[in-house]
Amino acid sequence: MTRIYGLLLVAALLLAGCSPARQISRLLRTQPAYTDHLMGVALYDPVRHKSLLQHQADRPFIPASNTKLVSFYAGLLFLPDSLPTIAYARRADSLLVWGLGNPLLLHPDLPDTSVLAFLRSQPGQLFLSPATYDGPRLGPGWAWDDYNDDYSVELASLPIYGNVVRFDSPDRQSAVYVRPRRFADSTQVVASMRTAEGIRRAEDRNQFRRAAAVRPFRQDVPFRWSAGLAAQLLSDTLHRPVGVIDRPKPADARIRRGSATDSLYRRMLHVSDNQFAEQVLLMASAERGDTKLDGAAIRRYLLDSVMRVPAGRAKWVDGSGLSRYNLFTPNTLIDLLTRIQARVPQQRLFSLLPAAGQSGTLRSMGSGPGTPYVWAKSGSMSGVYNLSGYIQTRRGRLLTFSIMNNNFTQPVGEMRRRTADLLRAIHEAF
Repeated sequence: MTRIYGLLLVAALLLAGCSPARQISRLLRTQPAYTDHLMGVALYDPVRHKSLLQHQADRPFIPASNTKLVSFYAGLLFLPDSLPTIAYARRADSLLVWGLGNPLLLHPDLPDTSVLAFLRSQPGQLFLSPATYDGPRLGPGWAWDDYNDDYSVELASLPIYGNVVRFDSPDRQSAVYVRPRRFADSTQVVASMRTAEGIRRAEDRNQFRRAAAVRPFRQDVPFRWSAGLAAQLLSDTLHRPVGVIDRPKPADARIRRGSATDSLYRRMLHVSDNQFAEQVLLMASAERGDTKLDGAAIRRYLLDSVMRVPAGRAKWVDGSGLSRYNLFTPNTLIDLLTRIQARVPQQRLFSLLPAAGQSGTLRSMGSGPGTPYVWAKSGSMSGVYNLSGYIQTRRGRLLTFSIMNNNFTQPVGEMRRRTADLLRAIHEAF
């Protein structure tokens, strides 16, 4: 029914005597598909500097992972082409190391081993200091019972292995492989557990349980990070002792750089990686020269000093959008997307964003046959589905849009289909 309605919507717009903007605005006000929940829509022409659609566009909505677009902008402002990895300073016969928020050290999917090569080449004793970050482990408003889920990874100055334990069983005959291997001894096989329960970690410590039955699966479970544990894992890899010393980063500390920044942005936006979005703000803080890694300071600076968002138009509490405390209006996101477009060449920008029907979180969103015409970031959680980005119309216009859906009881997939239908109508009509 929704797909049929979408086709009828396109046909109605093409046959309508009034302007496409007026026709769509009327449908947004009257059709049940758009009025049975809270919905905000903004459509903007950056060439003509003209707003084309405004439907509750100054009303705050929970953005979910649309928040990652703001973190992306923070990275564009502060991070150079290669990511900071560690700060280091030599004292007598020792090398002291401070984490700068980079999440790629031995990451299971996007590893950067440049730090390991550097540390292996250094003589003397090696010490890790956690003094660059003393903030919370989790973001404001994150659900306490998400601690076992891979989207709720702990914040840290020096994440290692992505701050997750990866449990992997390729087939029913294979053993369950655990990486890092140090956690294999902390995993208990429980005969009474059902296979469907997966891997369960104790809430307050790194003790894991799994069912005795083996099935093909892969599961990443966050571990409780500490400087001592990070030093142990680093020592296991380097095959040399790594001590812990709580000493502030000195002014003469030097910075080592690693992977290309775009590789992190691409994964952050394509698979909606929460950890990467959070750690971008910490790395931005490091590049700004803050004594402590402070994501909140970066958030305040962007909203108040760079974007100058009017009071009541935004509330930004984390980097990933995992918190329901975040609030943004469609027009605030339009302003953000316009700023991003002005800083990033189109070819690069569209390679970093998911393309509807082709890549990332928009792979399953149909945009019709042929070349994609939507490049955007989605954001979803229970009762929330948003999509903000860029749309190429049939007439060749490149427009900026933000469509925000909150407070619905239907499945997220239903709102994804409705949003795709609305974008198809915009593509055809404008």
